[in-house]
Amino acid sequence: MARTEQPKGPGLGDFLYDKLFHNYVWRSVFRSGYPNTPRNQMLAIATNVFLHLHPTRIHKTHVKITHTYCLGGLSFFMFLGLTVTGVMLMFYYVPSVDRAYTDMQALETNVRFGMLIRNLHRWMAHGMVLTVLLHMMRVFYMGAYKPPREFNWVVGVILLVLTLLLSFTGYLLPWDQLALWAITVGTNIAGTAPVLGSETRFVMIGGFEVGDAALIRFYTLHVIALPLLAAIFMSVHFWRIRRDGGLARPL
Repeated sequence: MARTEQPKGPGLGDFLYDKLFHNYVWRSVFRSGYPNTPRNQMLAIATNVFLHLHPTRIHKTHVKITHTYCLGGLSFFMFLGLTVTGVMLMFYYVPSVDRAYTDMQALETNVRFGMLIRNLHRWMAHGMVLTVLLHMMRVFYMGAYKPPREFNWVVGVILLVLTLLLSFTGYLLPWDQLALWAITVGTNIAGTAPVLGSETRFVMIGGFEVGDAALIRFYTLHVIALPLLAAIFMSVHFWRIRRDGGLARPL
């Protein structure tokens, strides 16, 4: 008489998996199971506030570091670092002609880690300009500006301009001789533009010479207006990457 085979019950691994990833606490935080299947992997990305900007499925070439060299991510990382260090510098800096230079000197000599924070802010600003330029070059030479990504290319150009303006407006804030004459030369160049050149220079510096009005205007643009615009356009940029099907593959 043949013996009937009995189905095997769940093992210890299945029991532990069920207890770890199918309980109330896990579901209340992650909303999806452990990403060990394609379905759970897509759910984990789609329900994550940081990962949902990426498509749920990507081409295998996109995971290679040589595909993008992570230049866009590095630019965003620099922006976050500049925001954090910039807020820390604001605790010790007053945008006044009488105090700006002495505040910067006091920051470097009297504040613990003050010079480190200021140098981090400076070098991350240089790094962001460099990575954004390299990112734009990579996108152009890969042909990723072509349809359907032409709108996102325009947004990227706007972000490049905002990055340069952020660097330019921050140049005056130390209020030393190098900053003063650099902004004087830069605004004089803007003043030579045809038709509205002199009016543009007057609006930029709030008068006929670089002084207190110029410092407060550059400070306001540097810490509020331009970062806010950059954050808005970055959100549109990231959203559009997903709407266009993720990262562009090489032509």
